[in-house]
Amino acid sequence: MTLQLRVYVPPHPLVKHWLGVARDASTPPPLFKSAMTELGRWLTYEAMRDWLPNEELTVQTPLAPCKVTMVNPEVPIVVVPILRAGLALLDGAQTLLPLASVYHLGLVRNEETLQANFYLNTLPNQFDPNTRVLVLDPMLATGGTMMLAMSELKKRGATPDLTRIISVVAAPPALQKLGADYPSLTIYTGMIDEEVNGKGYIVPGLGDAGDRAFGT
Repeated sequence: MTLQLRVYVPPHPLVKHWLGVARDASTPPPLFKSAMTELGRWLTYEAMRDWLPNEELTVQTPLAPCKVTMVNPEVPIVVVPILRAGLALLDGAQTLLPLASVYHLGLVRNEETLQANFYLNTLPNQFDPNTRVLVLDPMLATGGTMMLAMSELKKRGATPDLTRIISVVAAPPALQKLGADYPSLTIYTGMIDEEVNGKGYIVPGLGDAGDRAFGT
């Protein structure tokens, strides 16, 4: 069976609302950051829908024994925000995954070459092969940053079919690159915009998410 990159744009009205707030150039940094937190929360909720490992248990209610379905705590879950902008999504994701381990990848893009390089990498030397990895990056534009992040994750044992990416806005160049190299990957995004300009920004997009979230 041929694998193909799966990209989901959840139709949830709250995703649409907070995306609209984030897109608005007049949104001040505190509200923009709140919008990113909410997008991190709702997109993570959608990404977890059929992904978390479950186990069947029996608990005692105040009245009688009852069969329940619980998340299996033995299966490791990891959240990887791509700095800086990915931090704006982290608070929302952590409210749903409070027991997940958090590792940071800091990448900076050369504005002339548009190439990304690491300035921080806290990933473990080796992931458990069953680890679920959730990568947070608001913008998937040219794909250079996420391709580098995925290469590093795979090098340390993370498997693409157990990896999901949360983005606020994605564009075709990034999706095409990721689909070619990681066809078993799954992406959840608020919207797919059609264009990336000469400076590597998504149009209409929402500008520089890191600068807007942190007021810089």
